[in-house]
Amino acid sequence: MLNRTHMDKNQDLLNRREASKIGGGEARIEKQHSQGKLTARERIELLLDEGSFQEIGQFVEHRATSFGLEKNKIPGDGVVTGFGRIHGRLIYVYSQDFTVLGGSLSETHAEKICRVMDLAMKNGAPVIGLNDSGGARIQEGVVSLAGYADIFYRNTRASGVVPQISVIMGPCAGGAVYSPALTDFIVMVEDTSYMFVTGPNVVKTVTHEEVSSEDLGGAKAHAEKSGVNHFTADNDVEALKKVRDLITFMPQNANELPPQPTIFDYTESKKSTIDTILPENNQMPYDIRKVVDCVIDDNSFREVHEDYAKNIVVGFARIEGRTIGVVANQPMALAGVLDIDSSRKGARFVRFCDAFNIPLLVFEDVPGFLPGTDQEWNGIISNGAKLLYAFAEATVPRITVITRKAYGGAFDVMNSKSIGADLNYAWPTAEIAVMGAKGAAEIIFKREIAAAEDPEAKWLEKEAEYAEMFANPYRAAERGIVDDVILPSETRDKVIAGFKMLENKAEVLPQKKHGNIPL
Repeated sequence: MLNRTHMDKNQDLLNRREASKIGGGEARIEKQHSQGKLTARERIELLLDEGSFQEIGQFVEHRATSFGLEKNKIPGDGVVTGFGRIHGRLIYVYSQDFTVLGGSLSETHAEKICRVMDLAMKNGAPVIGLNDSGGARIQEGVVSLAGYADIFYRNTRASGVVPQISVIMGPCAGGAVYSPALTDFIVMVEDTSYMFVTGPNVVKTVTHEEVSSEDLGGAKAHAEKSGVNHFTADNDVEALKKVRDLITFMPQNANELPPQPTIFDYTESKKSTIDTILPENNQMPYDIRKVVDCVIDDNSFREVHEDYAKNIVVGFARIEGRTIGVVANQPMALAGVLDIDSSRKGARFVRFCDAFNIPLLVFEDVPGFLPGTDQEWNGIISNGAKLLYAFAEATVPRITVITRKAYGGAFDVMNSKSIGADLNYAWPTAEIAVMGAKGAAEIIFKREIAAAEDPEAKWLEKEAEYAEMFANPYRAAERGIVDDVILPSETRDKVIAGFKMLENKAEVLPQKKHGNIPL
């Protein structure tokens, strides 16, 4: 028997490490690069702080023997897993390696992912998944499918406990899409990533539709049409930079607060700029992002779902360095009405913020819910209720600023005091009423208008009468439905003071297994 020295054994270890690092080999790495994609390890290096990555399971190999797989074993089995740091904070990560059997998920591949997810739960730190996989390893049959289910189970258990971010950096199809869908945020790369349950060939066979992978499930399709994609990046590098930035707005887990930088910038002139944003004509649109920008710290807004349901704006921001979540009706799109998509978008974001102790700031300018058969038949009732439920359930500090319209049931839904908001402010331009003055006058004074010599003139008269009585913030202020009427220029200071007052807010929901949110 060969008597190997310590030196020999050490060298053997180094050789094995090198073999693991090259994955499927130089040819496949070169092909990955030619498609504009980084390798699994290159992605981890860019995502984590330099030199912080500690790999787990580097030498794991699959156990399969069917269809010649026993002759095709590569250390790591198509996924790189471990932990490291982002801006000094602990992060768990897995990165699928498309150069190894197309990044397909085997039994052991799944076990490696589950291992880091279990560690993340035990140690209370975020999980980031870099997805680039052809799906289940078909040669392994049902054990591969069971591996996916093991991951889904952990995604669900981790939801609301630690932040979970999925970055789609290549194909993600079939059952594989459900793990990202269960996580908090999805980042997709333009032109090189796609997600779908059934691919173009199956779609063509079943429905006879001709569609490309990009049109069916590319980054743009999911950013604009389905809402599955939260952030779009031009390439792998930009995607990983977005994740590094995004993680700075989140706490490590549900028992901690988000990081609170002590240094921030704010341009004081924005306090006067905000006074000029609203048009004199209340029927004219304006960009709510300009209002948001005047209230938050400079350059701190990170919009989520920018290209989906544009009639509501959601995203992270900072006020005096502290993370907040912003939800705002957008008059530039559909006059800022609530519809199915905007309600779902808002509800999902509100629930994330509530789960991870991020205070909510709401800017309200909503004329109501979008009417029409399409909305009613597709469930505006249950979908609108999702946003209502999310706000009503939230226990984090909540402040609402009504800039202009606050009509009907939509007023209630947009974080009104009656559903638990802590502070509600209104600008002098606020119109808080059951409906707009024009429609209200038509209903209340229908007979009087019809009997008038000049019905149009009478209608305008009654519209003005109703507006004077109800379409203002003071009737609501008299009843305590809003806490104060403030000048636009006072908004930032009021919000800062409000959140400081609410720093120690403690609210406990009724004991229950869980609520039954309308899904």
